[in-house]
Amino acid sequence: MLPVAILAGGLATRLHPISRSVPKALVDVAGWPFVKRQLELLASQGVRHVVLCVGYLGEQIRLEVGDRGPHGMEIGYSFDGPRLLGTAGALRQALPLLGHRFFVLYGDSYLPTDFRAVEGAFLVSGRPALMTVLRNEGRWDRSNVEFRDGVLVRYDKRQPRAEMTYIDYGLGALSAEVFEGPTGGEPFDLADLYASLSERGLLAGHEVSEKFYEIGSQQGLRDTIEYFRTKEAS
Repeated sequence: MLPVAILAGGLATRLHPISRSVPKALVDVAGWPFVKRQLELLASQGVRHVVLCVGYLGEQIRLEVGDRGPHGMEIGYSFDGPRLLGTAGALRQALPLLGHRFFVLYGDSYLPTDFRAVEGAFLVSGRPALMTVLRNEGRWDRSNVEFRDGVLVRYDKRQPRAEMTYIDYGLGALSAEVFEGPTGGEPFDLADLYASLSERGLLAGHEVSEKFYEIGSQQGLRDTIEYFRTKEAS
């Protein structure tokens, strides 16, 4: 199974006041730090190597999680340094720990889907990057993906179009080659990298049907807590 990069370096301003002293990855979700719920899910999918890309309050995450996860999972850390690098910049910095191909997911997302199927779709696609997509029709957030006949036609988070009825599910697969080229040392965002790849026909798509959960907002946190409480009570 491919290694997984978890982007956990953001400031989590939408979760204030909770996140003023606790990084989003360690926010309590029904009795567990959220990142430990993510790691349990990844271990159940067969993932054995995770790299946490951290920034804000990142040392708290390393102290809590350590270098071993469930079932002997190896956990590494890549720190932004004195300034935030952006999500794509953080991944570029972590490449020595990740290797040539890897999964990426956001540090506020819980994605109960089949990772092995996603890995298979990526490897047979012949493209250097893949985005998982979910039919959205504007239900959870603004749709930002045009996905037609199994093909990702276009992704644009900044200027979504009417024909975009899917949404980025939050799980991607990338090859190191997509980070080649100059950036001027400036922070850059994964959403912009995905958009550029889609414009050049280099971004494959894989449709999933499972609902995603997130703690990036107060409402999302409440919904995710309820999901786990219901799941664990059944």
